[in-house]
Amino acid sequence: MLKFMPAFTSAVLALFVGYAFAWYRGSVEGNFALILLIASLVTGLYWLAERFYFLPQRQKAVLNLEQHSAQRQLELEKQGITKTEIHSQEMLEAKDRLLMQPWWLDWTAGLFPVIITVFLLRSFLFEPFKIPSGSMIPTLQIGDLILVNKFAYGVRLPVINHKIIEVSHPQRGDVMVFRYPLDTNKDYIKRVIGVPGDEISYLNKKLKINGQPLSKDVVQDYLEEVEAFDPSVGKTYVKNQYSKQFQEVVPSATGEKTHKILNYEENPAAVQRLIDFPFLDNCGYSADGVVCKVPDGHYFMMGDNRDNSQDSRYWGFVPEKNIVGKAFFVWMNFGNLWRGDFSHLGGFQ
Repeated sequence: MLKFMPAFTSAVLALFVGYAFAWYRGSVEGNFALILLIASLVTGLYWLAERFYFLPQRQKAVLNLEQHSAQRQLELEKQGITKTEIHSQEMLEAKDRLLMQPWWLDWTAGLFPVIITVFLLRSFLFEPFKIPSGSMIPTLQIGDLILVNKFAYGVRLPVINHKIIEVSHPQRGDVMVFRYPLDTNKDYIKRVIGVPGDEISYLNKKLKINGQPLSKDVVQDYLEEVEAFDPSVGKTYVKNQYSKQFQEVVPSATGEKTHKILNYEENPAAVQRLIDFPFLDNCGYSADGVVCKVPDGHYFMMGDNRDNSQDSRYWGFVPEKNIVGKAFFVWMNFGNLWRGDFSHLGGFQ
């Protein structure tokens, strides 16, 4: 069995590395939660085998060595030869070699405590995410590394995302990570605007919830970096741009929540839906925008960068089963780090 295990372990590790490389190249659709679960199971089996079979076998070999050495020493003492310091050192080295964990156990059973800890923390407590787009500017910037509370809306089984313990429900104004309804292998992040039963009206860039207009006060313009194309040289470059920024107040069951949004005067108010999504009949589209009634068990999501966010206005409602967790903390943005800007780090609403 020992002769077979190094080759078998090499094949298993090669499969993991090959999958990771294919995922990185975009050849396959990755599922990190599933990979982490499989890695936990595989390394866990090796850990059990090490604890209850391989380690006892090595310890048994050391015991046999000690017994053989003791018997040999008795025979030598009858001949008047006593144990030497060199002999003692050789015995220690021999026992260390017998007890040493082979590489294929070191790279499997040895990693199990780390992998299972990461798996449990990521599945039930906190999960890190990276913001890939500007749809949540100014609240979240491209490249922000954030933490998501996985138990805020209930404890869910990993991979299948089935809720087993109820904790609370998303509230208006929460920044929530969820599985994109059009492709559940992708995670999206938006703000909860409508909860089940709400009527959401976004007409002429004015947001109303159940007929009540939200407070929207003008604040200092937001300075952002945007990409622009220079036709004279045929290249894209980054330029600074000031955008209209507003402070919005969203009512919720836990109190009012204040955050900032962006609107661009030159962008049209009309919304062009992407697909015929479930409960499409709950929505009405016009040249002025959209009005939707949120169905039971679903949520209406919008980005804070209102004119640069594909959200529930375009692809429909987020079902409760797609919820991942509540985003609450920015712990790093390496782009800002190089500029020495730490002001964006910390909690957010």
